Amino acid sequence: MTDRLPHRTRIKICGITRVEDAKAAADAGADAIGLNFWPGTPRVVTHAQARAIVAALPPYVCVVGLFVDPKPDAVREALANVPIDLLQFHGRETPEFCRLFGRRYVKAIAVKDGVGLLESSFPYDDAAGLLFDAFREGDLPGGTGFAFDWNRLTADVRARFASRLIVSGGLTADNVGRAIRAVAPWGVDVSSGVEERDANGAPRRGFKDAARIRAFVQGVRNADG
Repeated sequence: MTDRLPHRTRIKICGITRVEDAKAAADAGADAIGLNFWPGTPRVVTHAQARAIVAALPPYVCVVGLFVDPKPDAVREALANVPIDLLQFHGRETPEFCRLFGRRYVKAIAVKDGVGLLESSFPYDDAAGLLFDAFREGDLPGGTGFAFDWNRLTADVRARFASRLIVSGGLTADNVGRAIRAVAPWGVDVSSGVEERDANGAPRRGFKDAARIRAFVQGVRNADG
């Protein structure tokens, strides 16, 4: 009987704004980078910035375009101007909206008190991935640096979305191994956890730290065993 290979957790480095950060993510072994087209975040990129970043990537690195409650034309313009492989919707987009563009998509689900994660995810059953992220009232819809209780991803949620489940929110090199052992997700998504720090120790949103990226990827690989 052939032994099964261990699962390799996929890694996305989100909120890339600089060519050098995209290269650092690829060099460290990330599977995907995220480009944020939502104007409400300091991690936003223009189409020109995004094209330069994508042009610098080696082959087989997936490019994810992130949007928050966009107008349809904003998504279409990004698709027309930037080589995007996968869409990610991080707001209150309906399933019908997510399907408008004829592209595979990931839908973010905010982990809130009193919200059933399984029920919230059912309408997006055709999504390529379901990304479960921390929620903080009044903060950004993602990349806040705060984690949620991974026990909220119960056995039924994990079974339902086994090969599509992505964990995000407050992940760092120090805790990503615990998240993987607790949830066994298909992938993990990190932004603030691999960013540079200012004089007060707060993340410099949009500016990645190559050493933190390498440490994060190594933390994932260590957990994969």
